[in-house]
Amino acid sequence: MFNLLKSKISNWAKSLSKKESKPVKTKKIKKKSKEIKIPKKFNPGTQKYEPELEKIPEVVKESKKEKSFFQKITSKISNIKISKEDFKEYEEDLELILLENNVALEVTEKIIQNLEEKIIGKEIPKKEIESYIKESLKEIIEEIIIDPFDVIKEIKKSEKPYVILFCGINGSGKTTTIAKFADKLKKENLTCVLAAGDTFRAAAIDQIKKHGENLSIPVIAQNYETDPASVGFEAIQYAKKSKKDVVLIDTAGRMHSSKNLMQELEKIARVCKPNLKLFVGESITGNDATEQARTFNFAIQLNGIILSKADIDEKGGTALSIGYVTKKPILFLGTGQEYSDLEKFDKKKFIESLGL
Repeated sequence: MFNLLKSKISNWAKSLSKKESKPVKTKKIKKKSKEIKIPKKFNPGTQKYEPELEKIPEVVKESKKEKSFFQKITSKISNIKISKEDFKEYEEDLELILLENNVALEVTEKIIQNLEEKIIGKEIPKKEIESYIKESLKEIIEEIIIDPFDVIKEIKKSEKPYVILFCGINGSGKTTTIAKFADKLKKENLTCVLAAGDTFRAAAIDQIKKHGENLSIPVIAQNYETDPASVGFEAIQYAKKSKKDVVLIDTAGRMHSSKNLMQELEKIARVCKPNLKLFVGESITGNDATEQARTFNFAIQLNGIILSKADIDEKGGTALSIGYVTKKPILFLGTGQEYSDLEKFDKKKFIESLGL
C-alpha cells in the first residue's frame, strides 16, 4: 500500500550511504607490524630447513585474530549518524506520501515526529540504514494501532441478550455489515434478532427485512418515522422472551454534522444500553471517515470500528487514522459483497500489507 513511501525510504537510505562518514577519533599508537614467522625444522633427506606443517594452523589462527580486530575498527568508520538536516531534507516528501495514502494530518505529524526521535543522532551501519528506517516506521505504526479484542468471545461469556448498536453515515455499508455480522454469529451457533432502527431512510426497513429473510433471522420493525429507540427496545424485549443471544440494532445513516440526528443516536444508546457501540465507515473515504468516527465517538463513546470496502482500498491510511483519533480498535474489515466477506482485523497482517 505504501509502495511510494518504501521507494522514498530506499532512495533516502542510498543518499545517506553516499555521504562521507565522520572518522572515529582514535589515539594514534605507533606500533611495529608483527611479522608472522612460520616455524621450520631441518630435513636430513633434503638437507634443507622446511616449514613445520603441523604448526601452520596455529600461526594462521593468530593472523586471523589480527584481522578480526582490524574489521572491528573499519566497521566503526563505516557507520553513519543521521543529522536533523538529513531528516529535514526528506521530511516534506514523507509527509506528502502519508497524506496521499489517506493518513490524517495529525497522524502524519505524529508518525514523522516519532520517526525523527527514533533515527536522528543514531549511529547506523551504512548497509543497514534502509532496513533501520523501515523497522522504525513499522514500530511506530504498531504502537498507533490498538490491538483488537475478540467480539465473539466477549458475547459468549457475557449475559444475554448481548446488544450491539451499529452507527455510521448513509452509503457506508452499515446495514449490509450488520447482515454479515449476523451470518458470522450463526456460524458460531449464536442466535440473534435484527432491529430495523433506521426509520428515516426510504426502503431501509425493506432492506434489513430482506437480509433477515435470506439468513432466516427474525427482524423487529415498525413504521417509517417511528422513534428508533423504541424499535431497539422492542427488539431487546423480544430477545429476552425468545432467549436470543444477540440483538443487532441498525440506525439511520446520519451525517455526523447534523446535531439533531446525533442527539437521536444518543437517545438510542441511552434507552437500549448496548454492550457494544460500533462505527461502520468506508475505508476508501480517508479523512472523511476519520472525522465521522471522531464525531460519533464523541457522541456515544464507541467501542470499536468496522471498515467496509477494504477489498478496494489500496492505501491503508484510514485504518491507521481512525484508530489513532478514536483510540478504539479496528475489529472487522468488509472485503466483498457476500455475507461471508467480513474478516477479523489482524494487526500483524495489516502491517505486512503496508509492505513494512
